[in-house]
Amino acid sequence: MTVHRSADPSHRRPAGYSLAQIALHWIIAGLVLWQLVFGEAMAHVHDDFLEGRSSDPSEVAQATLHWWIGLAVLGLVVLRLALRLGRGAPAPAPGPAWQVRAATSVHHLFYLLLVLVPLTGLAAYYQWLGPVGELHELAKPVFIVLIALHAAAALWHQFAVRDGTLMRMVRPR
Repeated sequence: MTVHRSADPSHRRPAGYSLAQIALHWIIAGLVLWQLVFGEAMAHVHDDFLEGRSSDPSEVAQATLHWWIGLAVLGLVVLRLALRLGRGAPAPAPGPAWQVRAATSVHHLFYLLLVLVPLTGLAAYYQWLGPVGELHELAKPVFIVLIALHAAAALWHQFAVRDGTLMRMVRPR
């Protein structure tokens, strides 16, 4: 494994992401996209329950999957964070300081949301903390904006800058 040194000589960084890190990235991304597309069923089933109506069986199935996939995302993110802490991550792509700060901020926001959104979803489902469902639902547009920024930056790096940044999350090193 090729290792690059960071500004701190005691901190070593891997040259790229491992196969496990790459697999977790794409599995979590796919699960989050599923949640964003099909997550509304949870609210419909909840509303039906409160109003004493029967829910459509397909919406009940989607709501059940939403719950289980949320748990899976939380577990996989914990595993991904453990891998990142244990193995590290490659240095950010070279560029202006604002670009490195923006990339770091987006990644930190992703990790924060990937932990807090499933937790607020569970809290809303079980009503541990009262009306946190609205907080849980506010994450959807934030996720959409972050995903759009992240994808646009990856494509920009791949096709405009041509620095191989996107390939770091495709090919293990």
